[in-house]
Amino acid sequence: METNLNMIYWKGEKFWVGKLLDRPEIMTQGKTLKELEENMKDAYILMTMDDVPPQHKIKKLSLTL
Repeated sequence: METNLNMIYWKGEKFWVGKLLDRPEIMTQGKTLKELEENMKDAYILMTMDDVPPQHKIKKLSLTL
């Protein structure tokens, strides 16, 4: 399964910093932009898939606000 995410990122004093626009509570950093991207992937998996069994199903939901 492939998931596409939008990450906002910037260069801080020592590290690249980023967070996901779709999940702003997921934020991380890296010494390089490539490390930031890898750390973001790991953070996303840890925050969203930690307790989900391999045989899970996905369903799209629509909200009207």
